[in-house]
Amino acid sequence: MKALFLGILLLVTSQLVLAQETQTKVPTQSVFVELGGAGLPYSFNYDFRFDKTRMDTWGMRVGFGGYTTNNESFFSLPVMVNRLMGKGPHYFEIGLGATFFAFDENKNRYCIDSTYDPNTGMSTCNTYESYPYSFILDVDSSPSIMGTMNFGYRRVPVDGGFTWKININPIFNNNGFWPLYGGVGFGYAF
Repeated sequence: MKALFLGILLLVTSQLVLAQETQTKVPTQSVFVELGGAGLPYSFNYDFRFDKTRMDTWGMRVGFGGYTTNNESFFSLPVMVNRLMGKGPHYFEIGLGATFFAFDENKNRYCIDSTYDPNTGMSTCNTYESYPYSFILDVDSSPSIMGTMNFGYRRVPVDGGFTWKININPIFNNNGFWPLYGGVGFGYAF
């Protein structure tokens, strides 16, 4: 009787171990580069699902982006809650979030009143005026926030690997709403 009980216990245990080994891990995390989209000009992002066992559920993404040239500098930090709907590898993605961003206001200035010194041949600016900064929509000051939405397609292989997405990303702030902004992203799901 003990041998029969031990045999059944070993059989059940081995089946549980085999079932766990054959169960594939759902790729609920990804890293990707996005041109346009919620990061505004571009961003590097990390996306994850709140439920680690399913892809078609709510999740979140955070990222960063920016650039510097001789005339301007820009930094962005997109944060968005999103939902994937569908079956792997094809998903419809919706999301809502905000992009915090900053730019160098000093590089967007011009002199409106200056004093000329004939001894040195140099002018000294007394009063500056700022060019209005705009990223599709006018922006009042730096740092600032741009509201972002996301409607698009995301392809995530069921076993993980190369993933890509294409979206329409309406943006808004206190100066207006722009519905026709978009983005495309490429990355790796794991």
